[in-house]
Amino acid sequence: MWSNPHRPAHPSVGRWLLVVFGAIAIMVMVGGITRLTQSGLSMVTWKPITGWLPPLSDSAWQAAFDEYKNFPQYQQVFQDMTLTRFKEIFFWEYVHRVWGRVIGLLFFVPWLYFVVRRRMNRRFTILTFIAFLLGGLQGLVGWWMVKSGLVDNPAVSHFRLATHLSLALVCASYVLWLALMVFPGEQRSKRPRIQRWTIAFIVLLALQIIYGAFMAGTRAGHMYQTFPGFNGVFIPEQSFQMVPGWTNLVSNVYLINFIHRTLGWVVFFAGLAFAVKSYLTAITASQRTRSALIAGLLIAQFGLGVMVVLAPGVPAILGAAHQIGAFCLLATSVALLHSFGGKEGNAG
Repeated sequence: MWSNPHRPAHPSVGRWLLVVFGAIAIMVMVGGITRLTQSGLSMVTWKPITGWLPPLSDSAWQAAFDEYKNFPQYQQVFQDMTLTRFKEIFFWEYVHRVWGRVIGLLFFVPWLYFVVRRRMNRRFTILTFIAFLLGGLQGLVGWWMVKSGLVDNPAVSHFRLATHLSLALVCASYVLWLALMVFPGEQRSKRPRIQRWTIAFIVLLALQIIYGAFMAGTRAGHMYQTFPGFNGVFIPEQSFQMVPGWTNLVSNVYLINFIHRTLGWVVFFAGLAFAVKSYLTAITASQRTRSALIAGLLIAQFGLGVMVVLAPGVPAILGAAHQIGAFCLLATSVALLHSFGGKEGNAG
């Protein structure tokens, strides 16, 4: 069994984890494109073991299309859809599902190799296996989400969508944290106050991401193409029309829109203040780099958000870029938190 007081695993394990992290980042981007192109309901069955291949013949494609016609999205939204158009939306959902399986293999096969070769200590072996379990859970949650759009309403539940996206970001952050345990980088130092600031910013960012998923799931982002107001008003008039009142916070598309945009301002200004504070507190080059990167990502993410609002129909490329921007911002914040979590005078 691997035994090193400074690292819980061989450096090759850390490199593998970074590859897995990158694969999850691609998955998040493809997931965003799948949602924005309304492709997520094109595959109406789930075959986790045998679903590697798409339809390979004209008759197989026609059978898949005929099966799709039995569900609400075709019957209520795409009644005039052609087989050619069906193949286009099928493509993104197929890539999304297959890439999930690729990540599973990309994780489990090397993990098994590292276990056999004793490249990780016992604790790290367990920690990495937890990551594998989280990935499996993510697949189940994905199908649970899709099923919500195959009954009556041709749209997935925005609560399930938020759960699916949140779990993907948890998986990515966890894998990144494990990689940073192998590659602690420069000497880190314990800074409890800035740690609390970082955790608070991550919580705020997570809340904003959840409301971003609510925006996507309810299609609230298509409602207003004006900024900073909402068609000339500060708060949409219909924001508090639901009973009981608390349901407006999570189900009223007008208030969801207002909350997401308002949180955007809060995340932007609070995040910039945090990034400056973090930069001034940093004692290593990597800490300063991550702090500066957070500031840059905040500016880019805010700008992308405004572009998504003003662009007609929420273009897939802008929406996907906005989603991956949130992913990068969260990942950088997690890396910064890790760098402030060391012990004074000790490496990693």
